[in-house]
Amino acid sequence: MLVTKKLLLVLTFTLAATAADKKPAPPKLKEFKPSKFNFFSPEQDVQLGKEAAAQVEQQFEIVKNAELDGFIMNIGRKLAAQPQANGAKFPYSFKIVSDNSVNAFALPGGSAFIHTGLIAKADNEAQIAAVLAHEISHVALRHGTNQASKANFMQIPAAIAAQMAGSSGGLLGTLESAGIGLLANGAMMKFSRSAENEADLLGAQIMAQAGYNPIEMARFFEKLEAETGKGNWITNMMSDHPNPGNRVKNVEDQILAMPRRDYTNDAGGLARAQAIVKSLPPPRKKGTPSATASAPANAPLPGLEELRPSRNFKTAQNNAFSIAYPDNWQLQTDAQGGSVTIAPAKGSIGQGQQMQLGYGSQFNFTASNGQAVDIQAATQSLVKSLTQGDPNMKVVQNPSRTQVDGYQSMVTYMSTASPFKGQTESDMLLTVALPQGVFWAVFVAPANDFNNVQPTFTQMIQSLKFAR
Repeated sequence: MLVTKKLLLVLTFTLAATAADKKPAPPKLKEFKPSKFNFFSPEQDVQLGKEAAAQVEQQFEIVKNAELDGFIMNIGRKLAAQPQANGAKFPYSFKIVSDNSVNAFALPGGSAFIHTGLIAKADNEAQIAAVLAHEISHVALRHGTNQASKANFMQIPAAIAAQMAGSSGGLLGTLESAGIGLLANGAMMKFSRSAENEADLLGAQIMAQAGYNPIEMARFFEKLEAETGKGNWITNMMSDHPNPGNRVKNVEDQILAMPRRDYTNDAGGLARAQAIVKSLPPPRKKGTPSATASAPANAPLPGLEELRPSRNFKTAQNNAFSIAYPDNWQLQTDAQGGSVTIAPAKGSIGQGQQMQLGYGSQFNFTASNGQAVDIQAATQSLVKSLTQGDPNMKVVQNPSRTQVDGYQSMVTYMSTASPFKGQTESDMLLTVALPQGVFWAVFVAPANDFNNVQPTFTQMIQSLKFAR
């Protein structure tokens, strides 16, 4: 085809004009909703948070200063009034903890606690608002109970059912008695990086709607990252709020999608609040004593007729899974380790973290925090952890692939010293790759009786059904 210079010029101009017309699409404001995977109702979030707040106030020194309380409440109320905070469902409250570390945390349902160290180190009021908006976002998106549900996949439904049936001690007490630790280093207070990212971005939206410049969130986290390692005042914030990756850039990108507003960074009360904090007496944690259980001694092997399973089965079922097991065995939740044990009455020695299972089965769940589970890698990691924790444990048959209720699974045979005196123990390790994480179980018996009980273990595995 013959193309003249004039036509070529026209074509070039047209293409250039078309390219100029294609402007990059403006960034969109991200929308966030609570995860549907949660064993708790929003009303139970509030109940659980109130009960947990009472414990926090027993363990930490709460600052009682009307002027300082007014300063924090003024910020908190502005943020909680924004639609995305869902204040109609969650009654937010804000209290100040006497602690020099830069930190803040919020419990499910809206009880928030702000360390005096955060007030002292903030450059402006907007930076305090940024941290509170981040915590409010955790509440509104129900990250705490979602995280607890994933980490305690098997135990929570049974514990909630027991509490609803009239168990004493409140919801938190019922969960704790079932071995589900939610406070301090428990699941309710440790968030995944994806949850942290959501709290950053939604928090930036909430603080902007309340009139605070959201860029101060990026600047504050930038400041914390720069100061890490320069003093212990920073360590709590960075350990409790893991960096989801590109934290500052993610916030800055979110700001580009926000409508333009007039912002304020300080209503004029920060200098006075910092002066009050400086005048406070040194913080003192109240703390609570802890008991240490003694390690169990090996016990003689009971008569096998007291241990062996019945041929009659019954079914245990909750919102997470169901399983059939011998009707002469007992199902119980370990009050310390957080696992579920199905075993004869005399199948274990000791209690809590000191319990040693010698005959029966134990079930566990490890959340994957949104990551797809590689069943082979997960099994290898678990086997490594078990053999490192027990120098007598060894693999006697390498993992083999199978399926349980349609999910990719593996079975590994191992052996170790039995807690029953003079016995060698045989173990069958089952690992199952679920969408939420790894379900794993150990089936245990003295080596000289394992062949007799293995058909029962196999029947229990075949009966497993997981909620979908």
